[in-house]
Amino acid sequence: MSQERIFTITDKAAERIRMLLERREPPAVGIRLTTKVAGCSGFMYDIDYVDAPAPEDVAVTDKGVTLYIDRASLAYLKGTVMDWREDKFETGFVFDNPNATALCGCGESFMVEEKAG
Repeated sequence: MSQERIFTITDKAAERIRMLLERREPPAVGIRLTTKVAGCSGFMYDIDYVDAPAPEDVAVTDKGVTLYIDRASLAYLKGTVMDWREDKFETGFVFDNPNATALCGCGESFMVEEKAG
């Protein structure tokens, strides 16, 4: 499976990640994206710098930047598109996640319903 199908980073998000990495002291090798149980819908995105990849990380390189996603979060993030948005009301990374079955009203958290098997 190609990395773009696992996770996609838009041009704007890649530009922002590059800028964040260039400004960081000490330098980081990339950005880690995980999901954590939180928020009113169940899961929240968590972003942090990566100084050294963890054994459970899956490296996704897109548009010249590397994102590390832990294997536990990968099932919730597969197929997601990460973008950077700046407007009058908010600034930050936004996620178009095809796995999310519901979002909270403020857009900070999401729900993933388990499929009956």
